[in-house]
Amino acid sequence: MYLFDFDGTLVDSNFVWADIDRDFLARRGLAPTAEYTDFVAHSIFPAAARFTREYYQLPDSPEEIMAEWMSMARRAYGETIPLKPGAREYLLRCRDEGAELALFTSSQPELCRLCLDRHGLTALFRHVVFAQELGVEKRDPRCFPLLGEHLGTPLSRCILFDDSPAACRSAMAAGLTVVGVRDGFFLPEEDQVRAASHRYITGFDQLLAEPFPPPVPGRTADW
Repeated sequence: MYLFDFDGTLVDSNFVWADIDRDFLARRGLAPTAEYTDFVAHSIFPAAARFTREYYQLPDSPEEIMAEWMSMARRAYGETIPLKPGAREYLLRCRDEGAELALFTSSQPELCRLCLDRHGLTALFRHVVFAQELGVEKRDPRCFPLLGEHLGTPLSRCILFDDSPAACRSAMAAGLTVVGVRDGFFLPEEDQVRAASHRYITGFDQLLAEPFPPPVPGRTADW
């Protein structure tokens, strides 16, 4: 099974969230710190809202914080966020070659579905799983074993495409084959993504020029 992350992997959306974090905090006379950005970048939506409230000692409830974030993000996901170069073509190629496709994301479900529908990708995925439905973050060691149980699929037969160093580390530790995907947001941590991946790609257009399935050094599973 081919598992794809969404934000930063299939769509170029991570910088949208950097802008939202900056603008949300600026309304309150605050600014994001490196510690704050690192935590929320790897968190499911409710955990990020709770952390934001506690970290900045805000009077807002987590529900109010999430509602404000949603109001700031809907337009971007519904109108402007683009696909990564080659992403659509690679997904179509995987489908045409008979691969089973699943989406596994920490994205907010409403926003993810809105963007998937806008780009006409929803029907390509047999499964769409949201980390917050599992109740764990992708960096949590329990995450991918829970995902395997949810999908009824051995993790040893799954290949994950993800841009997050924390998610790549968690997936590799759980026994998945990991393809790290370059994203500008995580460029300062590029070495970490490479170290936590069996293969690192700069974009899906790179894979379109190669035989299918993508060669993964050191892995011999029959994909």
